Amino acid sequence: MSVFTTVTPAELATWLKRYSLGDLVELKGIAAGITNTNYAVSTTQGKYVLTLFETLQASELPFYVNLMAHLAHHGIACAAPIANQRDEMIDSLCGRPTVLVGWLQGEPVDVPSPTQCHALGAMLAQMHRAGETYPGHMPNPRGPQWWTAAASELYPYLSSVDASMLRNEISQQGRARFAHLPSGVIHADLFRDNVLMHGDRIGGFIDFYYACNDILIYDLAITVNDWCALPDGQIDAQRAQALCAGYQSARALNAAEREAWPLMLRAAALRFWVSRLWDWHKPPAGELTYRKDPGVFQHILHAHQQRGDAAHWL
Repeated sequence: MSVFTTVTPAELATWLKRYSLGDLVELKGIAAGITNTNYAVSTTQGKYVLTLFETLQASELPFYVNLMAHLAHHGIACAAPIANQRDEMIDSLCGRPTVLVGWLQGEPVDVPSPTQCHALGAMLAQMHRAGETYPGHMPNPRGPQWWTAAASELYPYLSSVDASMLRNEISQQGRARFAHLPSGVIHADLFRDNVLMHGDRIGGFIDFYYACNDILIYDLAITVNDWCALPDGQIDAQRAQALCAGYQSARALNAAEREAWPLMLRAAALRFWVSRLWDWHKPPAGELTYRKDPGVFQHILHAHQQRGDAAHWL
């Protein structure tokens, strides 16, 4: 359960006086997420989500919080941060930086339908387009430089076969050149648990705290790898085609993006294979994180390597 910092109703009732949201009715922990504490907050005026940041400092939050406000202002289905009476969107509670956002309708889905995948793709493309006017900039902290450095510390934990697979993929990705591809603000973690579905409609994107600037189709590849993966690592073609069609209904891919697509799917799988290997073998002492099976993205990467060409999904 991702409630690492306990907030009592009395503490929250006092804290809410900083806002113009009425009186506290209910406070309930949310058992979702990995690194932050989340509460559902009901007041006499509405329902909200309160996030207490366990690792990020207040000085690190403006890029993400201002991005959420920017996207919501442009009609993207995401939670808009709420300012306190001092017009601050970043506050503090129980010694932790906090952000309060409006409640979004919907819930994550375990096995999305092609119709839901199409809606997701369209909203992702609309988010990329809305991000074109966002002035903030954040280099990807978990890009090729990070995964290369992390892998060098992980090889001793792996079998010779897995270590060879990881080395070879990092080497191939290192020889690729993507600077000519369209880039901008990406979510970078748009897994199923970070999207709320309201039937076949997108209720909202959540958890923007890995957002950064990077290649746009890398974001699409991350999303396909999670939303369309089968238990054996293969990709459900019907879902993948629907998601990519939805994306291109709002933002068409150019020839260079289509050519890079198969390798970008592998890059997206590689990034999460390395990060899960890191969490599994080298969790920092005291870090609040759940260890997830790294084999999931290893299987997805292997399936992409075997497939070779996935351009037909586009």
